[in-house]
Amino acid sequence: HLTQPAISKRIATLEQQLNCRLFDRIGKKITLTEAGNALLPKALEILHNVASTELAISNLSGEVSGHLRLATSHHIGLHHLPKILKRYTQLYPAVQLELEFMDSEKAFSAVQRGAVELAIITLPRTNQNDFCTKPLWHDPLAFVVAQDHPLTQIEQPTLANLSHYEAILPDQSTHTTQLLMELFAHHQQPLNVSMETNFLETIKMMVSIGLGWSALPKTLIDEQLFTLNIDAEISRKLGCIYHQQRTLSNAATALLNILDNETKTQ
Repeated sequence: HLTQPAISKRIATLEQQLNCRLFDRIGKKITLTEAGNALLPKALEILHNVASTELAISNLSGEVSGHLRLATSHHIGLHHLPKILKRYTQLYPAVQLELEFMDSEKAFSAVQRGAVELAIITLPRTNQNDFCTKPLWHDPLAFVVAQDHPLTQIEQPTLANLSHYEAILPDQSTHTTQLLMELFAHHQQPLNVSMETNFLETIKMMVSIGLGWSALPKTLIDEQLFTLNIDAEISRKLGCIYHQQRTLSNAATALLNILDNETKTQ
Protein backbone atom coordinates (compact mmCIF):
# COMPACT_ATOMS: atom_id res chain seq x y z
CA HIS A 1 0.00 0.00 0.00
CA LEU A 2 2.76 2.42 -0.97
CA THR A 3 2.85 4.71 -3.98
CA GLN A 4 5.72 4.55 -6.43
CA PRO A 5 7.16 7.97 -5.38
CA ALA A 6 7.12 6.86 -1.72
CA ILE A 7 9.09 3.71 -2.59
CA SER A 8 11.59 5.73 -4.64
CA LYS A 9 12.09 8.12 -1.71
CA ARG A 10 12.76 5.23 0.69
CA ILE A 11 15.26 3.66 -1.70
CA ALA A 12 17.03 7.02 -2.09
CA THR A 13 17.18 7.36 1.70
CA LEU A 14 18.63 3.87 2.06
CA GLU A 15 21.26 4.60 -0.60
CA GLN A 16 22.22 7.78 1.28
CA GLN A 17 22.54 5.87 4.57
CA LEU A 18 24.73 3.20 2.96
CA ASN A 19 26.60 5.82 0.90
CA CYS A 20 26.39 3.71 -2.26
CA ARG A 21 24.10 3.15 -5.21
CA LEU A 22 21.94 0.00 -4.99
CA PHE A 23 20.26 0.22 -8.41
CA ASP A 24 21.43 1.12 -11.89
CA ARG A 25 18.69 3.04 -13.69
CA ILE A 26 19.13 2.95 -17.46
CA GLY A 27 16.06 4.25 -19.24
CA LYS A 28 13.12 2.19 -18.01
CA LYS A 29 15.33 -0.73 -16.99
CA ILE A 30 16.43 -1.13 -13.36
CA THR A 31 19.08 -3.62 -12.26
CA LEU A 32 20.90 -4.26 -8.99
CA THR A 33 24.42 -2.97 -8.60
CA GLU A 34 27.14 -5.09 -6.98
CA ALA A 35 26.24 -3.47 -3.65
CA GLY A 36 22.56 -4.20 -4.27
CA ASN A 37 23.31 -7.86 -4.91
CA ALA A 38 25.34 -8.00 -1.69
CA LEU A 39 22.50 -6.41 0.29
CA LEU A 40 19.69 -8.57 -1.14
CA PRO A 41 20.30 -11.82 0.84
CA LYS A 42 20.81 -9.82 4.05
CA ALA A 43 17.56 -7.94 3.44
CA LEU A 44 15.68 -11.21 2.85
CA GLU A 45 17.20 -12.62 6.04
CA ILE A 46 16.02 -9.58 8.00
CA LEU A 47 12.49 -9.97 6.64
CA HIS A 48 12.52 -13.69 7.47
CA ASN A 49 13.71 -13.00 11.04
CA VAL A 50 10.94 -10.43 11.56
CA ALA A 51 8.29 -12.84 10.21
CA SER A 52 9.69 -15.70 12.29
CA THR A 53 9.62 -13.57 15.44
CA GLU A 54 6.02 -12.53 14.80
CA LEU A 55 5.12 -16.18 14.24
CA ALA A 56 6.82 -17.36 17.43
CA ILE A 57 4.95 -14.75 19.48
CA SER A 58 1.66 -15.58 17.74
CA ASN A 59 2.16 -19.28 18.49
CA LEU A 60 2.29 -18.57 22.23
CA SER A 61 -1.48 -18.10 22.28
CA GLY A 62 -1.96 -21.71 21.15
CA GLU A 63 -4.68 -20.59 18.73
CA VAL A 64 -4.76 -22.36 15.36
CA SER A 65 -5.48 -19.53 12.93
CA GLY A 66 -3.83 -17.30 10.35
CA HIS A 67 -2.48 -18.27 6.93
CA LEU A 68 -1.04 -21.64 5.97
CA ARG A 69 0.74 -21.76 2.62
CA LEU A 70 0.89 -25.33 1.34
CA ALA A 71 2.29 -26.70 -1.92
CA THR A 72 1.55 -30.08 -3.46
CA SER A 73 1.41 -31.86 -6.80
CA HIS A 74 -1.81 -32.36 -8.75
CA HIS A 75 -1.64 -36.13 -8.28
CA ILE A 76 -1.25 -35.97 -4.49
CA GLY A 77 -3.88 -33.24 -4.27
CA LEU A 78 -6.38 -35.38 -6.18
CA HIS A 79 -5.68 -38.83 -4.74
CA HIS A 80 -4.37 -38.38 -1.19
CA LEU A 81 -5.36 -35.02 0.29
CA PRO A 82 -9.13 -34.46 -0.18
CA LYS A 83 -10.26 -36.21 3.04
CA ILE A 84 -7.36 -34.80 5.03
CA LEU A 85 -7.95 -31.21 3.94
CA LYS A 86 -11.69 -31.56 4.53
CA ARG A 87 -11.06 -32.69 8.10
CA TYR A 88 -8.50 -29.93 8.61
CA THR A 89 -10.82 -27.14 7.46
CA GLN A 90 -13.62 -28.54 9.64
CA LEU A 91 -11.42 -28.61 12.74
CA TYR A 92 -9.69 -25.28 12.12
CA PRO A 93 -12.05 -22.92 10.30
CA ALA A 94 -10.02 -19.88 11.40
CA VAL A 95 -7.09 -20.94 9.20
CA GLN A 96 -6.87 -19.44 5.71
CA LEU A 97 -5.45 -22.27 3.65
CA GLU A 98 -3.48 -21.22 0.55
CA LEU A 99 -2.96 -24.32 -1.59
CA GLU A 100 -0.62 -24.10 -4.57
CA PHE A 101 -0.29 -26.89 -7.14
CA MET A 102 3.16 -27.40 -8.62
CA ASP A 103 5.65 -30.10 -9.51
CA SER A 104 7.34 -31.74 -6.52
CA GLU A 105 10.74 -30.32 -7.49
CA LYS A 106 9.34 -26.77 -7.67
CA ALA A 107 7.51 -27.26 -4.36
CA PHE A 108 10.78 -28.30 -2.74
CA SER A 109 12.37 -25.08 -4.01
CA ALA A 110 9.40 -23.06 -2.71
CA VAL A 111 9.97 -24.43 0.81
CA GLN A 112 13.67 -23.65 0.47
CA ARG A 113 12.88 -20.01 -0.44
CA GLY A 114 10.27 -19.66 2.28
CA ALA A 115 7.49 -19.10 -0.28
CA VAL A 116 5.45 -21.91 1.31
CA GLU A 117 5.56 -23.36 4.81
CA LEU A 118 4.88 -27.01 3.98
CA ALA A 119 5.02 -29.11 0.84
CA ILE A 120 3.47 -32.55 0.33
CA ILE A 121 5.44 -34.06 -2.52
CA THR A 122 7.35 -36.98 -3.96
CA LEU A 123 10.22 -37.13 -1.50
CA PRO A 124 13.83 -36.88 -2.69
CA ARG A 125 15.67 -40.19 -2.47
CA THR A 126 18.52 -38.71 -0.42
CA ASN A 127 18.40 -36.78 2.84
CA GLN A 128 18.44 -33.03 2.36
CA ASN A 129 20.32 -30.80 4.79
CA ASP A 130 18.18 -28.26 6.67
CA PHE A 131 14.93 -30.07 5.78
CA CYS A 132 12.64 -32.24 7.85
CA THR A 133 10.90 -34.95 5.87
CA LYS A 134 7.91 -37.01 7.01
CA PRO A 135 7.19 -40.05 4.79
CA LEU A 136 3.43 -40.55 4.51
CA TRP A 137 2.55 -42.91 1.67
CA HIS A 138 4.27 -45.67 -0.26
CA ASP A 139 3.45 -45.07 -3.93
CA PRO A 140 4.17 -48.14 -6.12
CA LEU A 141 4.21 -47.63 -9.88
CA ALA A 142 3.14 -50.05 -12.63
CA PHE A 143 4.12 -50.24 -16.28
CA VAL A 144 1.01 -49.63 -18.38
CA VAL A 145 -0.11 -49.51 -22.01
CA ALA A 146 -3.37 -49.24 -23.89
CA GLN A 147 -5.61 -52.30 -23.96
CA ASP A 148 -4.78 -52.93 -27.65
CA HIS A 149 -1.02 -52.20 -27.48
CA PRO A 150 1.26 -54.86 -29.04
CA LEU A 151 3.00 -55.38 -25.67
CA THR A 152 -0.21 -56.87 -24.27
CA GLN A 153 0.41 -59.94 -26.45
CA ILE A 154 3.66 -60.77 -24.63
CA GLU A 155 3.03 -62.96 -21.57
CA GLN A 156 6.17 -61.90 -19.67
CA PRO A 157 7.46 -58.64 -21.24
CA THR A 158 10.87 -57.28 -20.25
CA LEU A 159 12.55 -53.90 -20.18
CA ALA A 160 14.17 -54.88 -23.47
CA ASN A 161 10.67 -55.21 -24.97
CA LEU A 162 9.70 -51.80 -23.58
CA SER A 163 12.78 -50.18 -25.07
CA HIS A 164 11.44 -50.90 -28.59
CA TYR A 165 8.39 -48.71 -27.97
CA GLU A 166 7.97 -45.04 -27.20
CA ALA A 167 7.46 -43.93 -23.61
CA ILE A 168 5.41 -41.02 -22.27
CA LEU A 169 6.95 -39.76 -19.04
CA PRO A 170 7.29 -36.73 -16.79
CA ASP A 171 10.16 -34.32 -17.32
CA GLN A 172 13.67 -35.75 -16.84
CA SER A 173 14.20 -33.52 -13.79
CA THR A 174 11.48 -35.40 -11.86
CA HIS A 175 12.26 -38.16 -9.38
CA THR A 176 9.95 -40.56 -11.25
CA THR A 177 11.73 -40.30 -14.59
CA GLN A 178 15.14 -40.38 -12.92
CA LEU A 179 14.18 -43.70 -11.31
CA LEU A 180 13.22 -45.11 -14.70
CA MET A 181 16.37 -43.81 -16.36
CA GLU A 182 18.50 -45.49 -13.69
CA LEU A 183 16.53 -48.73 -14.00
CA PHE A 184 16.96 -48.92 -17.78
CA ALA A 185 20.63 -47.90 -17.56
CA HIS A 186 21.24 -50.64 -14.97
CA HIS A 187 19.83 -53.21 -17.40
CA GLN A 188 21.72 -51.58 -20.29
CA GLN A 189 18.55 -50.82 -22.21
CA PRO A 190 17.72 -47.57 -24.03
CA LEU A 191 14.78 -45.52 -22.79
CA ASN A 192 12.90 -44.19 -25.81
CA VAL A 193 10.92 -41.13 -24.60
CA SER A 194 8.62 -39.60 -27.20
CA MET A 195 6.65 -37.12 -25.07
CA GLU A 196 7.05 -35.43 -21.69
CA THR A 197 4.44 -33.88 -19.43
CA ASN A 198 4.29 -33.60 -15.66
CA PHE A 199 0.50 -34.03 -15.55
CA LEU A 200 -0.08 -37.70 -14.76
CA GLU A 201 -3.72 -37.56 -15.82
CA THR A 202 -2.57 -36.34 -19.24
CA ILE A 203 -0.03 -39.19 -19.44
CA LYS A 204 -2.79 -41.65 -18.55
CA MET A 205 -4.99 -40.32 -21.36
CA MET A 206 -2.22 -40.47 -23.96
CA VAL A 207 -1.27 -44.01 -22.93
CA SER A 208 -4.90 -45.14 -23.02
CA ILE A 209 -5.26 -44.10 -26.69
CA GLY A 210 -2.13 -46.00 -27.69
CA LEU A 211 0.51 -43.26 -27.98
CA GLY A 212 3.06 -45.13 -25.85
CA TRP A 213 3.74 -46.85 -22.54
CA SER A 214 4.37 -45.29 -19.14
CA ALA A 215 4.90 -46.04 -15.44
CA LEU A 216 2.01 -44.66 -13.39
CA PRO A 217 0.95 -44.84 -9.73
CA LYS A 218 -1.28 -47.83 -9.11
CA THR A 219 -3.88 -45.50 -7.58
CA LEU A 220 -4.35 -44.00 -11.06
CA ILE A 221 -4.85 -47.23 -13.00
CA ASP A 222 -8.31 -48.31 -14.16
CA GLU A 223 -9.92 -50.33 -16.97
CA GLN A 224 -8.62 -47.91 -19.61
CA LEU A 225 -5.09 -49.24 -19.09
CA PHE A 226 -3.40 -52.64 -19.31
CA THR A 227 -0.83 -53.42 -16.60
CA LEU A 228 2.26 -55.18 -17.93
CA ASN A 229 3.65 -58.07 -15.89
CA ILE A 230 7.25 -56.84 -15.84
CA ASP A 231 9.71 -58.18 -13.28
CA ALA A 232 10.98 -54.76 -12.16
CA GLU A 233 9.76 -53.00 -9.02
CA ILE A 234 9.65 -49.23 -8.98
CA SER A 235 8.06 -47.02 -6.34
CA ARG A 236 8.16 -43.56 -4.81
CA LYS A 237 7.74 -42.18 -1.31
CA LEU A 238 5.25 -39.38 -0.83
CA GLY A 239 5.45 -37.16 2.20
CA CYS A 240 5.70 -33.75 3.77
CA ILE A 241 8.75 -31.49 3.97
CA TYR A 242 9.48 -28.27 5.84
CA HIS A 243 12.54 -26.22 6.66
CA GLN A 244 13.93 -27.19 10.05
CA GLN A 245 15.41 -23.71 10.63
CA ARG A 246 12.03 -22.02 10.32
CA THR A 247 9.47 -21.85 13.11
CA LEU A 248 6.30 -23.72 12.20
CA SER A 249 3.01 -21.97 12.74
CA ASN A 250 0.32 -23.55 14.89
CA ALA A 251 -1.65 -24.02 11.66
CA ALA A 252 1.18 -26.03 10.08
CA THR A 253 1.72 -28.12 13.22
CA ALA A 254 -2.00 -28.95 13.33
CA LEU A 255 -1.91 -30.19 9.73
CA LEU A 256 1.17 -32.33 10.44
CA ASN A 257 -0.68 -33.93 13.37
CA ILE A 258 -3.67 -34.78 11.16
CA LEU A 259 -1.36 -36.23 8.49
CA ASP A 260 0.29 -38.42 11.14
CA ASN A 261 -3.05 -39.65 12.47
CA GLU A 262 -4.57 -40.28 9.05
CA THR A 263 -1.62 -42.27 7.72
CA LYS A 264 -1.33 -44.37 10.91
CA THR A 265 -4.89 -45.59 10.43
CA GLN A 266 -4.29 -46.68 6.83
